[in-house]
Amino acid sequence: MKKIIFATSNEGKMKEIRLIMQDSGYEVVSLKEAGISVDIVEDGTTFEENAVIKASAIAKLTGELAMADDSGLEVDYMDKAPGIYSARFLGEDTDYTIKNTYILDKLKDVPREKRTARFVCAIALAKPDGTAITRRETIEGYIGYEIRGENGFGYDPIFMVPEFEKTTAELTIEEKNKISHRAKALRAMKEELTANA
Repeated sequence: MKKIIFATSNEGKMKEIRLIMQDSGYEVVSLKEAGISVDIVEDGTTFEENAVIKASAIAKLTGELAMADDSGLEVDYMDKAPGIYSARFLGEDTDYTIKNTYILDKLKDVPREKRTARFVCAIALAKPDGTAITRRETIEGYIGYEIRGENGFGYDPIFMVPEFEKTTAELTIEEKNKISHRAKALRAMKEELTANA
């Protein structure tokens, strides 16, 4: 089976990725499983640029197909922050409970119609020859009023999905994989892979 190295060591993310890619004809392995430990400077100005930087670095390093995603939360009331800085928002190693509480505090008296937000995910597929393609998807929602839910990670406990009136951290992995930004971007990339296999 052909292999793709996914530029992450995040196990929560790998679980979602494997579920979606399971019938793609590719084995998807994490950096950790591939025995790769590397620091990649993500200095792009868009989600797409950062995803390409990561995927291209791994493809070049290993000579294998590589994929990477760059994703984040855009809160309209906060001028689309934290955006591409979602992982580094309020500091590199700041706990997400602190980040989520900060955003909730910022929007404390903001009415529902001004709490709009979205998760964005750009996925890049890079080949060892230096070529790369990207796919971007989003999920629209709004910022809730409290931290809710045990599933998911990151900003999931404050991001409300209107069609469920639940946070993404309250959805089952099956529900989340039908609608999430990462799931939609991965499916688009999977179509690309199978079409050009």
